[in-house]
Amino acid sequence: MTTSNYATERETTEGKVFTVTGGDWDQVVSGTDPINDERIVVNMGPQHPSTHGVLRLILELEGETVREARSVVGYLHTGIEKNLEYRNWVQGSTFVTRMDYLSPIFNETAYALAVEKLLGVTDEVTERATTIRVLMMELNRISSHLVWLATTGMELGAINMMLYGFREREYILDIFETITGLRMNHAYVRPGGVAQDVPDDAIRKIRDFLTLMPKKLKEYENLLSGQPIWIERTTNVAVLDVTACLALGVTGPVLRSAGLAWDLRKTMPYCGYETYEFDVPTHTDGDVWGRYLVRLAEIRESLKLVEQALDRLKPGPVMVSDKKIAWPAQLAIGVDGMGNSLEHVAKIMGQSMESLIHHFKLVTEGFRVPPGQVYVGIESPRGELGVHAVSDGGTRPYRVHYREPSFINLQALPAMAEGGLIADVIAGGASLDPVMGGCDR
Repeated sequence: MTTSNYATERETTEGKVFTVTGGDWDQVVSGTDPINDERIVVNMGPQHPSTHGVLRLILELEGETVREARSVVGYLHTGIEKNLEYRNWVQGSTFVTRMDYLSPIFNETAYALAVEKLLGVTDEVTERATTIRVLMMELNRISSHLVWLATTGMELGAINMMLYGFREREYILDIFETITGLRMNHAYVRPGGVAQDVPDDAIRKIRDFLTLMPKKLKEYENLLSGQPIWIERTTNVAVLDVTACLALGVTGPVLRSAGLAWDLRKTMPYCGYETYEFDVPTHTDGDVWGRYLVRLAEIRESLKLVEQALDRLKPGPVMVSDKKIAWPAQLAIGVDGMGNSLEHVAKIMGQSMESLIHHFKLVTEGFRVPPGQVYVGIESPRGELGVHAVSDGGTRPYRVHYREPSFINLQALPAMAEGGLIADVIAGGASLDPVMGGCDR
């Protein structure tokens, strides 16, 4: 008589009966499946295009499913925060603008607001300088979101969106070049105001952009919002609800896409944002689709803010009146691109030895900042960008530390990726919009 390897048997009046005992399914499978315990470890990056830089993701896969995800940062470390300790307070603007290279104006403005708070001159910053800061920040927010839309479209297969996003961004970079002399890394927002005034040519370009951009946004929506593949790749993908966002410190569009209307421009206003009319877009699903809708809506709100700022641009100085702080003073774009106006140079060199000595000391040594420490937070395109600045009373910062949203938000990647498909890691990581230049400052 043959016996079964799987169950005991016995004969009854009703026929043969098998007795089957229960057991743990994993043990049963492991006894017959030789590769049951094997998982594949995949290194995604640090040069993978989905990272927008040099982020490394270590993924442990079981088939197509991500069982464990770890983020590894530091490949783009620049030591900018440490370098600030060896430069005077104004030179710091040239360093911080290079951190999050997609939103340099925000890096500069947060730093300038912190230094002004230490100096006690916050209320002395002119109305025109503050309005220019708002104007430049909102243009920068639009350009940053356009890069997000372009790169995320490319990663999910919408190649045309990549072309269109970078095409429209060029309009803003051209405006920035007209105003600051540079397309990126401007060092334009300085402690006490801004480096130079906005020329009339730039105002005309901004007006033209305000007419053009709403039409382009409708084109983006026609291209993506009703596209079945785009909807399938973004809906219910990389979900992060509001509880998880708060637990992980996630801010910005990712938090607002989970339903919480937390925007520092409204909740903790700065630069006079409380006097502007604009809404804080939110969504409730907390997925990639919601983050897409929130960022599109934020572009529209930024366009409204830019228009209001243009209408408020009244003639006036763009730097505080205190000449012990207002450096570089009376800047103008000359034949060399940027620099002190020739009239100002001629005056301090030919008419006043005291002015020349003071200007030389201000440029080489810098102004002194009273001892103390402050924290200033602003709403960058990626969330709360905070500056903790400490002064020991000297001409250089004792310590400057940035609360950088890309670094904080990357904590959410394992929570979004684990248990999902490896293909959704691309969409989820991109929806965080990390910029590793800010993460690895």
